[in-house]
Amino acid sequence: MKHANIGIFIPHLACNHSCVFCNQVKISGHESVPSPDEVSRCLKSAVSRLEGRTAEIAFFGGSFTGLDTDTMTEYLKAAYPFIDGKTVTGIRLSTRPDYINNEILSILRRYGVTDIELGAQSMDDGVLSLSARGHSAADTERASRLIKENGFRLVLQFMPGLPGDSPEKTLATAEKIASLCPDGVRIYPTVVIRGTKLASLYESGEFTPYSLETAVSLSAKMYELFSKKGISVLRMGLHSDIKAEDIVAGPFHPAFGELVYSEIYKNRFDEAMMGKNIKNPVFRVKKNELSMALGQKKKNVSYIEDKYGILSEIICDDERSVYSDAIAIPSIH
Repeated sequence: MKHANIGIFIPHLACNHSCVFCNQVKISGHESVPSPDEVSRCLKSAVSRLEGRTAEIAFFGGSFTGLDTDTMTEYLKAAYPFIDGKTVTGIRLSTRPDYINNEILSILRRYGVTDIELGAQSMDDGVLSLSARGHSAADTERASRLIKENGFRLVLQFMPGLPGDSPEKTLATAEKIASLCPDGVRIYPTVVIRGTKLASLYESGEFTPYSLETAVSLSAKMYELFSKKGISVLRMGLHSDIKAEDIVAGPFHPAFGELVYSEIYKNRFDEAMMGKNIKNPVFRVKKNELSMALGQKKKNVSYIEDKYGILSEIICDDERSVYSDAIAIPSIH
């Protein structure tokens, strides 16, 4: 059975901070803030269209637990009647590490919240300070511990390539995030959005974002790290709803995740060739991952041939009877 998120966006309603990278209206595509009554009507309509799918209600676009208690509770009350444990399984929300405490978690549990996503962004205090986050890495550690102790599923979001970041710091952040044992992560390499402080820093030459190549390479390494530890990577790269004219610079690509998967396969082809002298290797991959393995415009095939000076072929696993000596490459998913 397919699963869906019913997204409710509350852009910047609950956040008193002005992070250098943030413009919630352009990121979420929503300018107005819905009332609890509007949320109820929206959910009623959305649930009626699920047609056999299960779903979670998702409050995104702002720091939900930064709302005053009465307003937060009104939103939760609007959503709670739709949770039946079968079709609508619970509520997920996003917030900041410094907007989590036991009192807040008690309210969230009472109204059916199951998943809490924290905007960690980095686990380097220097990077957090330069990004005007207003919280520390220790705040993320504390909030993550409380969330897990209170029985919620934890997702950590982070943004490689913020001011003061480096590939070494990015990978160190990934290691620290993995040590917190979240159920999932979202990797959003920093993109410069129009109307942000980061755009001004970029235009003045004070900030240089990661290149697309660097962001893809780092994300491939982090994906492998999280996968080996049993941590789900829920998304890589910002969603493609952002208007092209709102992107000033940075590693944005509408199929960023696919680029990362192809990079992972490229790395696995290298590992498979290590120490071997094979004239015309044939690599066997999972059928539904063939396009990832090939890469855009068969980039990975060209890579192998250019690097090793050999002809190669990448096939899907249902052709293994034809190529009994094909090298099996582990699947990504």
